[in-house]
Amino acid sequence: MAFKTDIEIAREAKKKPIQEIGDKLGIPSEHLLPYGHDKAKVGQEFISSLQGRPDGKLILVTAINPTPAGEGKTTTTVGLGDGLNRIGKKAVVCIREASLGPNFGMKGGAAGGGHAQVVPMEEMNLHFTGDFHAITSAHNLLSAMIDNHIYWGNELEIDTRRVSWRRVMDMNDRALRDIVVSLGGVSNGFPRQAGFDITVASEVMAILCLSRNLEDLQKRLGDIVVAYRRDKSPVYARDIKADGAMTVLLKDAMQPNLVQTLENNPAFVHGGPFANIAHGCNSVIATTTALKLGEYVVTEAGFGADLGAEKFFDIKCRKAGLKPAAAVIVATVRAMKMNGGVAKADLGAENVEAVQKGCPNLGRHIANVKSFGVPVVVAINHFYSDTEAEVQAVKDYVAQQGAEAILCKHWAEGSAGTVDLAKKVVQLAESGTANFAPLYPDEMPLFQKIETIAKRIYHADEVLADKSIRDQLKAWEAAGYGNLPVCMAKTQYSFTTDPNVRGAPTGHSVPVREVRLSAGAGFIVVICGEIMTMPGLPKVPSAEVIRLNDVGHVEGLF
Repeated sequence: MAFKTDIEIAREAKKKPIQEIGDKLGIPSEHLLPYGHDKAKVGQEFISSLQGRPDGKLILVTAINPTPAGEGKTTTTVGLGDGLNRIGKKAVVCIREASLGPNFGMKGGAAGGGHAQVVPMEEMNLHFTGDFHAITSAHNLLSAMIDNHIYWGNELEIDTRRVSWRRVMDMNDRALRDIVVSLGGVSNGFPRQAGFDITVASEVMAILCLSRNLEDLQKRLGDIVVAYRRDKSPVYARDIKADGAMTVLLKDAMQPNLVQTLENNPAFVHGGPFANIAHGCNSVIATTTALKLGEYVVTEAGFGADLGAEKFFDIKCRKAGLKPAAAVIVATVRAMKMNGGVAKADLGAENVEAVQKGCPNLGRHIANVKSFGVPVVVAINHFYSDTEAEVQAVKDYVAQQGAEAILCKHWAEGSAGTVDLAKKVVQLAESGTANFAPLYPDEMPLFQKIETIAKRIYHADEVLADKSIRDQLKAWEAAGYGNLPVCMAKTQYSFTTDPNVRGAPTGHSVPVREVRLSAGAGFIVVICGEIMTMPGLPKVPSAEVIRLNDVGHVEGLF
């Protein structure tokens, strides 16, 4: 069967002027800062005026562990938002912005797919409103000011061997992971080892996405630990006097971006923190603004529920005081077959036994999300090759887990394909059964927090960490950081730290390679396995086929 590509569908969208989309939410046009005709930022003054309003209901969309078969989490998020509007609810979608690195690498865009997309798709997957460029500039301004401070006498007595602040760029470039800076003589400074991360892994990105307003933003930026002295005392960004200028660069980037779905429903697309090294969620300011404007807010978390949903609950909801009313776990028949041992090339053939064999991965995610006190429904994102018997196998399994699985055809049919899911979400959200609570209390010791996640979410037997790591965690507790949540950085492809182990494994160990303090963002990063903060391009990157066609349209982007 021949289907139109996502970009072809997006190009045929009948978009409305962004002022009309704002009007749906009651945003006066004078409080919209337009970027062209189809996207705008929402002014801080208007956002501040909403604080006395009651909140709508927050719905989280998460997924099973991602597979090469694709799950369609963002597509389902958009489709559900459209479906809720279709059944008469005032719903707003909240998703993250796309990083150029994955777009030109291998992951593709982040605007949904098929007939469940947010538009303008090309611009969202490229420069959009410039937020990522502002974050990159603010981050690298701090980098430059650190080296400049050292060059002009190092009044703060920074130990140049202990500068922890790296540089960033929004592109996959493995050659920049480890570099030496300030070569070339006295006029260029003092040589030292450094490196680049991708912009979405920047602590500045995480800070922007967790900040409530500009004052909170500047305080958090000032709290960033950039280096240590010889006595190992920390040096902060405010010591370098960089926090004010960084806030100026981020002033406009802090304002949420308003766009629309293919069905002209409102969507906030704002922020894009790395779901491994950060918390992987849409910005707090976008989500909380949407909650004041809509009856329902549908948002997503990064990767599978073991990473994204856990961080959404334990970091974003904890810090922002959010209480989700329901959660949707996205799964596909194809992914169940892959978890059941079927190769990607063989996914087209019916294999009910493999579906049944792969379902425990879904079951683990259902149990995990329920453990936070949030009611769950499973969305089976339909592919044309799915058979009735395979779909029924998933439904039967989910029923045994005390939940319901609903077949969704939003990719092909838009909101008409998510009516049943939307009705179920409303039923769950209005049932009053949600009793949300984070997995662990603030006062729990840091290493015990790591163990709690590893054992209860990953079903590991133990956490392996050197004495140096345990001592570092104790030192941070002594310095006043013990109440921070932990942000686990591990492979998204498995409950273990081995990306090749599918299903629902038990009895494994979680080795901790490194821990990092993100004092400004407000969490401790726990790096497990071989996670990279600067990805590389694949052997055949998507960039090779991205081009402008004869009429000036983008081709190959998605």
